[in-house]
Amino acid sequence: MRMKRFPLRAAALVAAVAIIPATTAGMAATDVAAYRDLDRFMNVFERVRSQYVDKVDDSKLIDGAIEGMLASLDPHSSYLAQKDFELLRTQTDGNYGGIGLSVSMEDGAVKVVTPTEDTPAFRAGIKAGDYITHIDGKLLYGGTLDEAVAQMKGTPGTSLKLTIVRPGRDKPFDVSLTREMISLKPVKWEVQRNVGIININSFNKNTGDATRDAIAGINKATGGNVLGYVVDLRSNPGGLLDQAIDVSDIFLDHGEIVSQRGREKTDIERYYARPGDLTHGLPIVVLVDAGSASAAEIVAGALQDQHRALVLGEQSFGKGSVQTLLPLTENTALRLTTARYYLPSGRSVQEGGIKPDLLVPELNDPDYKTRPILREADLRRHLINEAKVDDKILEEDAKTDPRFAATPAELDKKGIKDFQLDYAVGTIARLATVGVRTAANAPRR
Repeated sequence: MRMKRFPLRAAALVAAVAIIPATTAGMAATDVAAYRDLDRFMNVFERVRSQYVDKVDDSKLIDGAIEGMLASLDPHSSYLAQKDFELLRTQTDGNYGGIGLSVSMEDGAVKVVTPTEDTPAFRAGIKAGDYITHIDGKLLYGGTLDEAVAQMKGTPGTSLKLTIVRPGRDKPFDVSLTREMISLKPVKWEVQRNVGIININSFNKNTGDATRDAIAGINKATGGNVLGYVVDLRSNPGGLLDQAIDVSDIFLDHGEIVSQRGREKTDIERYYARPGDLTHGLPIVVLVDAGSASAAEIVAGALQDQHRALVLGEQSFGKGSVQTLLPLTENTALRLTTARYYLPSGRSVQEGGIKPDLLVPELNDPDYKTRPILREADLRRHLINEAKVDDKILEEDAKTDPRFAATPAELDKKGIKDFQLDYAVGTIARLATVGVRTAANAPRR
């Protein structure tokens, strides 16, 4: 095999050390150490091939070694074999067969990160933080995440049964689902009380254009008399960085949106809003929750930092890193964390997430007080936030809105199916009454 050449290359490198300039001696020593480690890897590889109790496929061993290498980095770096690469491409395009769940692996167990809105998993009431222990009665524990995902996706119309363990509940329970073609419409819109509601579910390649279409549709439906907008980013797991920038730009007239910073101090890219706010400075409320991650946090954070919107809801997920897709072959790739992103104020959402301007619980959820929430800081090997913000000087509001004491049954009697959304719409109506315009769109001096 070609890999057996590593020892020869290492030996040649050792011989070359004596004649290289002193200024590169440190680099050469590092390279020598790396090749010695590769020799150690090849030794293990050959031992497994020749002495393992069953014959093992070489490519399977190499795939496992690559997966293990990337798993030692952070939760979002991974090796995409052919099936995983195809799944990622279909999700980015917005179409795949399955039940609509984003999941992670924790101590050998499959944990729900977030259900995607208007999918079988979402409609069945599966929550972020739930554990999936069985699929069709088959235990998942100890398998790989890819194997679990492969079992959940499949031909639309076929059924499956998930066994769920929800922290705070005494017993596991089963959920029966029917797979669908998950044709993700990244943006949906509606009008309530002359307030435009823009529900952004994901950031795929069509999200920016779909958001512009939503604004045009809302203006037409209200005859141009829209009071303001609610941008609903709840349970949005993120997606493409360029689409997060595009969506933020739609609501901003000027200023920085986000910056990304790589390994070197000079490796910084900044992205700015172009002139022209499609919403003309009307009030905006952004809704977030623990399922709002990555690209969704860029949008919420940019509008919050630029004083363009009020952020309501719950603290977001806290993923402040950028992944780059690096193709290896036609059907395989690396998904590698290559940068951290920072909001206009210089803060990072890594670990801490976006903290709402006003904390509004989802009172329609009977488990909201007891259900543990999964966030980035709970994941093993998560990146450390390098830009800590001291918020001790911020004033704590000790008063609780009396409406937050309502029970799900009481809300149901009033016809309120989504308390956070209803609260956001009411907030826009109140802001519009006093003629609020945002600081970000005030005349510049």
